[in-house]
Amino acid sequence: MIQAKKHLSDFYENGEVNLVDIGYVGNVEKVNTELIDVLLNAGFIPVIAPTGVGAQGETYNINADSVAGEVAGALKAEKLLVLTDVRGIYSDYRDENSFISTLTFEKAQELIIRGKIDGGMIPKVRACITALSGGAKKTHIIDGRAEHTILMEILSDKGVGTEVVKELK
Repeated sequence: MIQAKKHLSDFYENGEVNLVDIGYVGNVEKVNTELIDVLLNAGFIPVIAPTGVGAQGETYNINADSVAGEVAGALKAEKLLVLTDVRGIYSDYRDENSFISTLTFEKAQELIIRGKIDGGMIPKVRACITALSGGAKKTHIIDGRAEHTILMEILSDKGVGTEVVKELK
């Protein structure tokens, strides 16, 4: 279902960047949606492990957020919901008052580049960007700790998390 390639990690030493093999960690190269489509059409909800297969049959562990973004894009999904332990995206993650309800994926990418989004939130935001670039309609980053956040995000006009879209309407 997921074709992968080995991920080489950046390692900075003495002002130089080296690529280091960190084992069986990979990146998504391609998502084959045939099996997912068969399962969905038969009324099943597929649970997809964040693993992929390399060209030589080797198995790679892949960041789950990355897999979710790639799968959502490949399926041209209506929505990708990314659950986390914060309310959503902030223009300054240290300032609760800088919460962003809706932003474009270009603005999200800019916030990553400027260092306003960091750590574990980067793969989540990149998953949204990947999903939208691949054809998904909308993406949302929401706090999975709070009750009913999925329903509130999907069914309300304003939502409770951050909606990442291709363009603002």
